[in-house]
Amino acid sequence: MTLDELGTRICIMGPSNSGKSTLAEAIGRAQSLEVIHLDRLYHLPHTNWVPRPPEEFTALHDKAITGDRWAIDGNYSRLLPQRLERATGFILLDVPTTTSLYRYVRRCWFERDRRGALEGGRDSVKWDMIRHIVATTRANRARYRDMIDSISLPKIRIATTGALGAFYRANGLTR
Repeated sequence: MTLDELGTRICIMGPSNSGKSTLAEAIGRAQSLEVIHLDRLYHLPHTNWVPRPPEEFTALHDKAITGDRWAIDGNYSRLLPQRLERATGFILLDVPTTTSLYRYVRRCWFERDRRGALEGGRDSVKWDMIRHIVATTRANRARYRDMIDSISLPKIRIATTGALGAFYRANGLTR
């Protein structure tokens, strides 16, 4: 599956710290698409990941997907039907849990200006997030794998870091 086959409105989902934001940025640069990070819409800027009121997030989300050219990263399954209705392509990142854990710790300790970071926020290692990556993500992974089969859009599931690297190379993407 190539980027051209995925179209101009690409929805990227996957577990926390699977590389969604980095991939969205790379696709945005390569295809001249607006990059939309759902974490930034869901959380209030200049906070320690405090959620917005649900109706405010929904309004921001629904406004963001009205454009004709975007790469959007994030899960927020409650609003997925609206995204899929507008999307022209879908990417599911399904990297191993160990990869997600490694990336989480690396971003918290070593990355100051990471892609998709909350404006004015600072990442720090939190036990709740580690628990989320290890426990909650397992159920989400199974749900996402089942869900991708029902999506009628052009789609790709990327299940390893090697496959993700190959996708980057095949599509001329840079990180």
